[in-house]
Amino acid sequence: MSERIVFGQRRIAAAEMEDLVARHAGALAATGLGVGDTLALLMRNDAEFALLSMAAGRLGAAVLAVNWHLRPEEVAYLLEDSGACLLIGHADLVSSLGTAAPGVARFAVTTAQELVDAYRIPAADAVPPASLDWRMRLAAARPWQGAPRPAPQTMLYTSGTTGRPKGVRRPPLDAAGQRRVAAVMAYVFGSRPGMRTLAVAPMYHGAPNAMALSSLRGGGALVIMPRFDAEATLAAIDAESITHVFMVPTMFVRMLRLPEAVRARYTLKSLEWLVHGAAPCPPEVKRAMIDWLGERIYDYYGATELGPITRVSAAEWLARPGTLGRAVPDARIAIYDEAGKKLPAGATGEIYAVNPNYPDFTYHNLPDKRAEAGRDGLITCGDVGYLDAEGYLFLGDRRRDMVISGGVNIYPAEIEAALALMPGVADSAVFGIPDAEFGEAVCAHVLPLPGAALDAQSIRAFLRDKVAGYKLPRVVEIAQSLPREESGKIMKRKLRELYWPSRPQ
Repeated sequence: MSERIVFGQRRIAAAEMEDLVARHAGALAATGLGVGDTLALLMRNDAEFALLSMAAGRLGAAVLAVNWHLRPEEVAYLLEDSGACLLIGHADLVSSLGTAAPGVARFAVTTAQELVDAYRIPAADAVPPASLDWRMRLAAARPWQGAPRPAPQTMLYTSGTTGRPKGVRRPPLDAAGQRRVAAVMAYVFGSRPGMRTLAVAPMYHGAPNAMALSSLRGGGALVIMPRFDAEATLAAIDAESITHVFMVPTMFVRMLRLPEAVRARYTLKSLEWLVHGAAPCPPEVKRAMIDWLGERIYDYYGATELGPITRVSAAEWLARPGTLGRAVPDARIAIYDEAGKKLPAGATGEIYAVNPNYPDFTYHNLPDKRAEAGRDGLITCGDVGYLDAEGYLFLGDRRRDMVISGGVNIYPAEIEAALALMPGVADSAVFGIPDAEFGEAVCAHVLPLPGAALDAQSIRAFLRDKVAGYKLPRVVEIAQSLPREESGKIMKRKLRELYWPSRPQ
């Protein structure tokens, strides 16, 4: 297979990809985009996302990957805060912005038919007006002939669970820095020259973005799916001889729900490395995936700010269920209490870490926030956990997700892990709600499996043997759905807003 990018019926070979990247770079340069500037992409997974990302990099510009689920005012904040001078997006998404961010020049690409079908987009919204049509700019531009310039990594914003999202910027890397990052990608994500990567998770997220672009930059191929579908993913792995894929636990659940006879149709023999992340994986789901695919399953701990910090193989996880592995080569991890005291093995506290082989970062426009995140040369993202005696990391919860009820700290992740063991439970979200007596009380929104009959009384009865009495949810809601990002991560902010309408999220 000689194609470098595959998206639906579109198959782009190496020479064509090179020509398209050069043409996009020429068209971007014609708008004035150059070294140090920022191009914002408001796109679903598409070939143009990859082509424009590589084209901007050749000009020395940064790419701001925008979560297309955001509301117009949220997108406007990212554009204005990042200083983006140009926005390119799918026609329907650009149109939905209306008058938001009027100071940012914008263009649109046709929303591909695969996306129109997958997301049920009205056909009339899929084609941009002539005044915004990027294809016209592309047709009129001269291909970029200059030497590639050092480019910063894709700019990503933190999720904004508390306060406004923060933009994470990293400087361009020299050749030695690029080799170090490549070594990290090889260790954690299995990246290698000639790999064939399947993009099913959204490329506006850090790990899927890095994995997709590293595949192309390393001479490999990128097969892009417009939207995750469980059986279509298995079919694509076989049909396209996929070697590497990044997934989130929600995708695991949906694949495991396929009838055994359907899963048996696909050999998946080409698959070398399936790495998952972005959200905790229920233990029984992880075990089922390992039973199915064996040693090809990997997990890791990292963050937008930190990059990859740990890696865990299937065998390591089976030996220590729940672990996220040990530090990757040269990385350091330490656990601190609230007073800043370093804690011993087994003690739970805030996780601080650093990977010196991954480029350092700044919070765009927020240098004080960057300073606040550091301690002893390490960085925290607010996660809570512990290291065992052998240095294996176990994650507890995010510090900001912690519930403080009557002065006692309660970690929602512990309750969610217990709920994951209850028959009939598909997923759950546990968080704090206002309580007149204790300040906060525990609330659980529980999503049942199809056909399961759950109620608050049975849920509390099940939990009573799993967690201490003070951790039992005072409020239990049986949910029809849980608000999620495309990555599968539950947006607890939207649930909290139901109970804390005036509290900063």
